Amino acid sequence: MSVAVHVLTWLAFDRRGTDKEIGTSQRIATSVNTHPVVIRRALGELREAGLVAASRGRGGGWVLTREPASITLRDVYLAVGGEPVFALHAASPDAECYVGYGIQAVLERAYRDAEEALRCSLERTTIADVLRDTLTEFPGEVGTAGPAGALTRPG
Repeated sequence: MSVAVHVLTWLAFDRRGTDKEIGTSQRIATSVNTHPVVIRRALGELREAGLVAASRGRGGGWVLTREPASITLRDVYLAVGGEPVFALHAASPDAECYVGYGIQAVLERAYRDAEEALRCSLERTTIADVLRDTLTEFPGEVGTAGPAGALTRPG
């Protein structure tokens, strides 16, 4: 999830700059500080969800398919699988035990409610919000993406 949000935020930053960088997996990987294969995996999931597209040929790379303000963290969560946050027991508890008999049903309800609250919370934050807040964390004036894909200070 964090890598996917980072990728989308990098692409959102890239699209607003005057020194447009090509959104390659190598450039994005530099910002994330990971291997480009990890980025390509995330981009594949994001492409399947319709959040990014690749352009081929000279100057080709990855781009957002929607405005950053219309992509929520819930969209990203669902794109990367939306796996349950909490897991139940690996083996079924003892049904002869007072606690073991009903614990899974109780936990399923509690976890379902918690996961719905998480999805609602993620719905309220967009990639544009993440980009805005991320740029306020950068000390000094924010520049553009440098040749390696990392944010750099101007001058």
